[in-house]
Amino acid sequence: MTILDSDVELAGQSDIVFSVVPPRDAVETAQRIIDALPGAARDAGRPPLYFADLNAVAPSTCKAIAALFARDAASVRFVDGSIIGGPPSLRPAATASDEAGAGDEAPAWYRPLVPTSGPHDLTTAFPALAETLRSRHIGAEVGAASGLKMCFASMSKGYSAIATQAFATAQALGVLADLRWALGEVAPGRVRQTEAALTGMPPKAYRWVREMEEISATFAEEGGFAPDLFRGCAGVFRAVAEDTVLGAEKIGQRKRGRTAEDVAAAVAEGLAAKRKKTE
Repeated sequence: MTILDSDVELAGQSDIVFSVVPPRDAVETAQRIIDALPGAARDAGRPPLYFADLNAVAPSTCKAIAALFARDAASVRFVDGSIIGGPPSLRPAATASDEAGAGDEAPAWYRPLVPTSGPHDLTTAFPALAETLRSRHIGAEVGAASGLKMCFASMSKGYSAIATQAFATAQALGVLADLRWALGEVAPGRVRQTEAALTGMPPKAYRWVREMEEISATFAEEGGFAPDLFRGCAGVFRAVAEDTVLGAEKIGQRKRGRTAEDVAAAVAEGLAAKRKKTE
């Protein structure tokens, strides 16, 4: 790893810049690189810089970012991309059964998917890197990869918003234990899904606000749906981030919300306190 002192050095010395930031910062991050291009001294004969936007934004937002780079098309190549799945992690080594007579297997990395789209293909320009990133070029149009991310994220993070409302309201009603019992009896597979959806959400709630707004825009602009559903999801995550103690949670430094019950309690407490202030 090499630490550079400025965006100008970054634009001058890099082969490819990956933008992976909270969705609200995607446009500003692209503008930083655009502003650095005039002063970026690249060696003669060096290929143009690639800029891969991997942020959770709507196709329309991604197209707007691509348009910012249009005037510098000769010096930079824009790639629409996204990240689907959790962060990379090293899986424990799997041990073969004694009956098979095999030894230990090597540990393996879990890696998310990185689909891309647009006129420039990372799998051709950087084949080894693309393989490492599990990158797949899905189309020639800017917006396809971002749209895929929006559709995928709506089903996972959208469920987190639903579960947050359901569990917090059950807590307020005094029936949370009964809700968990009913889930276990009727839909046992949903219990684990809900636990993961709730406990993983608090440190990310602040950035999921804008992501839900981008999903709302995608479904309205591309699918023709009313924007209300995912604006409501954005409101859930905004409430968690701004009106509860969970908003202070940081990944790797967790204190609250480590169980579904505590997420429900913290959200119910925070919203009750907010409601009391406004009465």
